[in-house]
Amino acid sequence: MAAFGTVFMPQMIQAHFTDNAWSESSVVPSDKIELHAGAHVLHYSSTCFEGLKAFRHEDGSVYIFRMDANIARMKQSSHLLSLPEVDGPMLEKMIIDIVRQYADETPLPPGSMYIRPTHIGTEAAIGKAAVPSLSSLLYVLLSPVGDYFAGGATALRVLLEEDGMRCAPHMGMIKSGGNYASALAPITAARIQHKADQILFCPGGDVQETGAANFILIDGNEIITKALDSTFLHGVTRSSILTIAKDLGMTVSERNFTVTELLERAAKPGTEAALSGTAAVLTPVGTFIHNDKEYKVGTGEAGPTTMRLRQVLNDIQWGKAQDKHGWLTKIDV
Repeated sequence: MAAFGTVFMPQMIQAHFTDNAWSESSVVPSDKIELHAGAHVLHYSSTCFEGLKAFRHEDGSVYIFRMDANIARMKQSSHLLSLPEVDGPMLEKMIIDIVRQYADETPLPPGSMYIRPTHIGTEAAIGKAAVPSLSSLLYVLLSPVGDYFAGGATALRVLLEEDGMRCAPHMGMIKSGGNYASALAPITAARIQHKADQILFCPGGDVQETGAANFILIDGNEIITKALDSTFLHGVTRSSILTIAKDLGMTVSERNFTVTELLERAAKPGTEAALSGTAAVLTPVGTFIHNDKEYKVGTGEAGPTTMRLRQVLNDIQWGKAQDKHGWLTKIDV
């Protein structure tokens, strides 16, 4: 089976921003884009993206999950990066149009159609290091994907990093490629030196997020996760999981907490930890690595609450449970 996110539909949909206006969208081949070598994005990283999914239900219908939240976040990222303002209704129509075109290609559960809207600055101007790009390209790629847990829900090994940060504090809430790139070197080093799967960045002892996902701690009937601020990504999956937890009667605590508290709670029986994101939904964490010592989280395996929360969310996405929060958008084909 191909690696997650490496297979693409042959066409994508795109629109250009030039002369202070968006063009009509058009469907084009997805294996190439045309850019001037001096394009702003290539030199000054004026780029952001989103990740969301479409799901096929048992009756063959196709639904997109929480598209409004992802569009809102892309508008925010574009604004904070000084990219041209994204037209929300236009992007919604682009997403729906390209998903409709490939509705028949949307995999059945546990697979899905991964949707990747991307916005890049295209103005050819290498002298604009401190000036925004006046033109841009917005496009939407599709990638049919299987179950991220195809090999089983193996609990991850996570290194706690108190010295470094994933990205600049004011950039954390922006879904930009540069934030992911800045975390690659330390994550690679953690894999080599500690056999860690990910790094949980905890600058100054403040528990934040990993290189590619939000972090939650589950202590009995309580979920603890960092309160939203500009330093880390406001994950749509994180938001969904917290809403589901409240629906199930759990206590949700969004607050700052330290590495010391994290390790103290992790040692308690029944404690669980997980990473949340669009691709894996909830990935269990079984081991923390801190100052060359290993700390087991609860049993060290995937915990029952983690897997229950994941299953409840999947059931909503797959049409097996009521969508009482209005998260699904049906695609008329």
